[in-house]
Amino acid sequence: MSTFETRLTELGISLPEPVAPVANYVPFVRTGDQVYISGQVSIGPDGLIKGTLGLDMDVEAGQAAARLCGINLIAQLKAACGGDLARLKRVVKLGGFVAAVPGFTDIPKVINGCSDLMVEVFGDAGRHARSAVSCPVLPLGAAVEVDGVFVIA
Repeated sequence: MSTFETRLTELGISLPEPVAPVANYVPFVRTGDQVYISGQVSIGPDGLIKGTLGLDMDVEAGQAAARLCGINLIAQLKAACGGDLARLKRVVKLGGFVAAVPGFTDIPKVINGCSDLMVEVFGDAGRHARSAVSCPVLPLGAAVEVDGVFVIA
């Protein structure tokens, strides 16, 4: 078991089966040593977390939704690595999208739910560049969606 797999276990995280695409795209693309993972929505064992930050969700609930996005990114990454997370060299960039009301300005705090997870699991290799933006609605009514770029061996 890789150090990253051990860390997931220590954190009490069981990776789900990677979520299948809901439209005409693939879950990830490998090109050279880079993996581009399509946006992963806030879905977990209890289903899709829906909502709008600043309306029916607070920052803490948004962070939990973003963390689920991160878990789903890691599940896709594992699939892209042929099942071996030890191949990860670096989390390069995350793009975070938050369904929010106009005037909601804590978008970065929400996406920290995913960013913090990457550092918890991957240590310094999990530190990344990032964007965090709001939008009025996300696919399927999801509260949060995050995509990512990773370097693997």
